Amino acid sequence: MNTSALNEIKATKATLIVPVNYPDAYDVDDPLDAARVSLAEMKHWELAPTNLAALEKAGIPFAITANGLRKVSDFIPNIRKAIEYGLSETAALQALTTTPARLIGIDSQVGSLKKGMIANFLITSGKIFDEKTIIYENWIQGKPYGIKPLDTKDFSGNYRLTVSGSNYTLEVTGEPGAHKARVKLNDTTAVDAQATFKENLITLSFKPSAKESGTIRLSGWTESNGWKGKGQLVNGQWVDWTATRTGDANGGTSARSGSQEKKAPEVGKVIYPFIAHGYSTLPVAETMIIKNTTVWTNEAEGILQNTDVLIKDGKIARIGKNLSEPGARIIDGTGKHLTPGIIDEHSHIATASVNDVATNSGMVRIGDNIDAENINVYRALAGGVVAVQILHGSANPIGGQSALVKLRWGEAPENYKIQGADRFIKFALGENVKRTANPSSIRYPQTRMGVEQVYVDAFTSALEYKKKWDAYNSLPAKEKALAIKPRRDLADEAMLDILNKKLFITCHSYVQSEINMLMKVAERFNFRVNTFTHILEGYKVADKMAKHGVAASSFADWWNYKWEVRYAIPYNAAILTRAGVVTAINSDDAEMGRRLNQEAAKTVKYGGLSEEEALKTVTLNPAKMLHLDNQMGSIKVGKSADVVLWSNHPLSVYAKAEKTIIDGKVYFDLEKDLQNRKEQEAERARLIQKMKDAKRSGAPTQRGEARSQVMFHCEDVLGVEFNDHEH
Repeated sequence: MNTSALNEIKATKATLIVPVNYPDAYDVDDPLDAARVSLAEMKHWELAPTNLAALEKAGIPFAITANGLRKVSDFIPNIRKAIEYGLSETAALQALTTTPARLIGIDSQVGSLKKGMIANFLITSGKIFDEKTIIYENWIQGKPYGIKPLDTKDFSGNYRLTVSGSNYTLEVTGEPGAHKARVKLNDTTAVDAQATFKENLITLSFKPSAKESGTIRLSGWTESNGWKGKGQLVNGQWVDWTATRTGDANGGTSARSGSQEKKAPEVGKVIYPFIAHGYSTLPVAETMIIKNTTVWTNEAEGILQNTDVLIKDGKIARIGKNLSEPGARIIDGTGKHLTPGIIDEHSHIATASVNDVATNSGMVRIGDNIDAENINVYRALAGGVVAVQILHGSANPIGGQSALVKLRWGEAPENYKIQGADRFIKFALGENVKRTANPSSIRYPQTRMGVEQVYVDAFTSALEYKKKWDAYNSLPAKEKALAIKPRRDLADEAMLDILNKKLFITCHSYVQSEINMLMKVAERFNFRVNTFTHILEGYKVADKMAKHGVAASSFADWWNYKWEVRYAIPYNAAILTRAGVVTAINSDDAEMGRRLNQEAAKTVKYGGLSEEEALKTVTLNPAKMLHLDNQMGSIKVGKSADVVLWSNHPLSVYAKAEKTIIDGKVYFDLEKDLQNRKEQEAERARLIQKMKDAKRSGAPTQRGEARSQVMFHCEDVLGVEFNDHEH
């Protein structure tokens, strides 16, 4: 478990209930089978037994459960394995006694041994988690339940057997009460012996040689470290004999003489996040100077040639020529381009699900649903993306509230969020909302005019809701104490936040009539729509949009993938820009999201925007739409160091993001990425060999399964598209 996740868990102050159902090794003898197993699955197999030790070290309380085990008999052995990997015996015992008793509120009666507690306890031959420990009795409410006789002794071990001057090695194995004996006659020959062990007595017989038909028969009693007694040789002669314990039967040091603590097995590093391309250590803010590069400022200074940028304390500290700073890392930007990081106004990456199928789901929040280990985050970083708005889908007229995040790969979900950012909500118009692609749907609305009525009803309901609360809150104290408190409604509260300009709308849209409709609904209720996204018929109502004050986030050149976009044109973004509408190019798609610089370049080809205007459509303009332009979207002293160093002109198809920097931390480095790939291959090879060794030693295995990753789009419901044409 990585440190970031541990810190997040600890902050909840919760007690965990943790299973010990470790995964089986994967059968990786066939290289094609091995290729089906992800690095995360391999590392989980190796590191799962370390989980409890990590929780203990972090000071996180936990109880242990047998839930998920195929065989209950594996429970104690698996706890023993966790101890082998660093869990203390004390913590293990607490997790089985004191902690679960506290969780169910009976720790004043059970869970520990002290005066006044219910007499629930075990009587064992040694420490409860020692492999050879015998449980003799289980006492419940003061009543003993016998498992094995208390006087059963453990005689297992190796003994030096001396019979009338002849020396042998006696091996005693097996559980107490069911011991087996074997006598080594010499270095190469051993014979089974007939033996009985009763309290302090022993009888033993064996053949003194493989050719001998007779047996040596011995009878004796226990001494301090073995046995002694009388016996008869094959010829009937009476002799004395002794057996002195020399060690454990497996050749290890006797527990009675003080065993050495086992060293925990060596395991690979935890990575952040716990999938391929995870970091062994999280990035830290650096002081760095990017020297002699072409700087696209997105400010009045425009594009600066052969310029240096100093990044310090996560901010843009200075911009100029021949900059220096003590201790700064120097990055040669000669022949390269430095731009503000790309901001994707409309994305669905890094979310575990995207749609709730309801007319109004304004109460749900994507921020509660962030998938910080989604590989598309890393791929977006490799495409120069630093921030995205993760939007709810477009199944509903009123969708859920979005999450504004920076792509802080390796961090916990809460650390992705941009602190202090304004709140946004997803609205949707058109075919997705009225279920055009699903003629069997009976959910309201099913027409575009029904969609309009949903909005009018929602805002009207919110105002009525406010009246109820205002009336209740205005009551004198005595009357208020007797009055029935209005029922809280989170959907109405979301609508009120829109009316009070505390929550801002990003609206999925295509057809000009509906774009016009929602602006009129907003004006009727005295607020403004913040952004129309997709907006492929925006060029038809650009003048009205500019007057309303709404921004536009568009596709660059998508068209005709469903009926309502048949009038889309690639000049849309340029027309909107020239009409005075703040215009961005968005992705809505994880694959397009890492190529937004190329999508922006299309506005130069279609519509003739300048290169700087084109770059702003994926940097400064989306920052303005998300109310973040005071901290990102341009390279300006004091702004957050969210920048990208490109190998070539940033609008070129040949440009690669060499470094993607967020808050002054390098979250993607092209050179380190290549090195990381080699390290991952080496780690996979190590783990494959370890699993092969486990299989050869008799460990159970499982077959790897190829898994396809769900890549969410606006219209996806539980990973299944209900409109196959839109992305």
